[in-house]
Amino acid sequence: MSEHETIGVIGAGAWGTALAQMLSTGGRDVILWAYEPEVAAAINADHRNPLYLPSATLAPTICATGDLADLADLDTVLVVTPAQVLGRVLAGLTRAPRDLVLCSKGIEAGTGRMMNDVAREAAPASAIAVLSGPTFAHEVAGGLPTAVTLACGGGPAQWERLAPAIARPTFRPYFSEDVIGAEIGGAVKNVLAIACGVVDGLGLGQNARAALIARGYAEMLRFGEALGARAETLSGLCGLGDLVLTCSSTSSRNFSLGKALGEGGSAAALMGDRRTVAEGAHTAPVLAELAGRRGVAMPIVAAVDAIIKGADARAVVAALLARPLKAERDSPHGTPGA
Repeated sequence: MSEHETIGVIGAGAWGTALAQMLSTGGRDVILWAYEPEVAAAINADHRNPLYLPSATLAPTICATGDLADLADLDTVLVVTPAQVLGRVLAGLTRAPRDLVLCSKGIEAGTGRMMNDVAREAAPASAIAVLSGPTFAHEVAGGLPTAVTLACGGGPAQWERLAPAIARPTFRPYFSEDVIGAEIGGAVKNVLAIACGVVDGLGLGQNARAALIARGYAEMLRFGEALGARAETLSGLCGLGDLVLTCSSTSSRNFSLGKALGEGGSAAALMGDRRTVAEGAHTAPVLAELAGRRGVAMPIVAAVDAIIKGADARAVVAALLARPLKAERDSPHGTPGA
């Protein structure tokens, strides 16, 4: 792909808008699909997205649209819709692009499918890539240094097409072929960020949060191994890197949701009031079910699932702390489990 070829972004939430702004660096034209007509109108008229990313002044080369047909001639499209509607949105494409880059993090509720599986069914002619890593939207839009994993299902040839198009002076992609690992890292870290928010909301301290990040990472590795992900992928930007970021800041929607739950809020009320989506709340139940089906011990994920479904947060944390003592790492001489 030429560095100046028009690129498409589906989804004008905070992350999609930030990616469009980053991609517009150097004067490239970007077509940004927005679900809400008022968002598209504001971007085109005022170069701002007041609903989702009010802090950013957007490049005039970003053209917003509400019609997916406007992306039909593009060879590269980034998809940044909420995970639960990705399949439905992609079904509306009038032509599948050559390269479809998935930037949504989650697992489809009801089916347990990863986003790449959803995309392959909706756009079987497209080569699928996954872009994931520690990325707060407002920082990317502001041009602050960011590094991500770009996992290319199409292998090195797809990387050679996409890397020059996506890389910018302050936005650095790293190559991987492990699409499954990149997806698992992004999906699981959202659930663990809710758990860290709960710990913060309960006032349990920094020690507890650090322990939870470490033990949560062990759960991520176990689940990844069960699905064929590479450990080195999950130890990189799209796994551990993203986990550390989203488990440590109220800029994370998932952390903020967990914090509110720890402070006594109702999951139904908190999620109902949110215009932006905390994907971990949708991922937790299906992830807990998948882990149970495969015999993968994920007690922190199960705890978040219970809290989302209405269990008392303090009681759930107390039950976690009361689990049997064990070796930190599984080994032939240690006690297996979580």
